[in-house]
Amino acid sequence: MKTILQRVSEANVSVDGEVVGAIGQGLLVLFCAETSDSSAQQGQIDYFARKIATMRIFEDGSGKMNLSVKDIGGSALVISQFTLAAEWRNGNRPSFSGAASPDVGKALYDGFCAALADQGLVVETGEFGARMEVSLVNSGPVTIVMDDS
Repeated sequence: MKTILQRVSEANVSVDGEVVGAIGQGLLVLFCAETSDSSAQQGQIDYFARKIATMRIFEDGSGKMNLSVKDIGGSALVISQFTLAAEWRNGNRPSFSGAASPDVGKALYDGFCAALADQGLVVETGEFGARMEVSLVNSGPVTIVMDDS
C-alpha cells in the first residue's frame, strides 16, 4: 500500500467535466493498493488512516507544523492512483503489474476511505477506475510519501 499526502488549501476532482469531490483546507491523498496487499489488511489500513489523521503537518499560530488535519477541522480528498505502483527501472514504458487487481484495489480503497472517516475526517472521493482530472493548491508545498515497506 502506498499513499502520497499533499497539504492543500483546496482540491477537487472531476470526471467527464463534472466535479465529483472537493475540499477546502486539508489533505489530498493519492492511494494505491498493490499486489502484495489483501482485503485482510484492515490493521494496516487503520494504521495509515490514524497516522494521516493525526500527522502534525499544518502550521500553528507560530508557523510551526504542530497541528493535524483533525486539529484544523480539515477534510481529505482521496483519489485511487494505481500508477503509484509503477515499475519504471526497465525500459521506457512503466509497468503497472504491481498494482492490485481492480476488485482488490476497490475493496482496499473503500476500506481506506471508511477508516479515514472513522478517524473523524470529512472524506471526499474520486471515482474508482475512472479517468479523473485532479486540481489542487499545494500549501507549503508539503508532500509526504507513505508506504508499508
